[in-house]
Amino acid sequence: MQIRAFSKSVPMSPRKVRLVADVIRNKPATVALRTLGLLKKRAALPLIKTLKSAVANAVHNAKLTEEKLVVKTILINEGLVYKRFRPSTRGRVHPYKKRTSHITIILEDNK
Repeated sequence: MQIRAFSKSVPMSPRKVRLVADVIRNKPATVALRTLGLLKKRAALPLIKTLKSAVANAVHNAKLTEEKLVVKTILINEGLVYKRFRPSTRGRVHPYKKRTSHITIILEDNK
């Protein structure tokens, strides 16, 4: 059985979140939570939050035990991109983009 949890419009670049997501792919949920807690990357916080939500969904909705859950898939997709401008000299502007991410975590019961 597959359990899903989503986080939408996380204000962080998908490239940065994918670096952290690669660390916990295909690991047991309890090990993944401990690993994310030890990382010194800012992207670990939204991943912890989403993983805890997926575990809670599995325990409360599907009546599964936390010890048997495995992180099957983590998808980090590009979310909204806010276009902003920085004023420059001589009346010019320099554009830049504030990127966001959509996080999807799918857990599976390891029997």
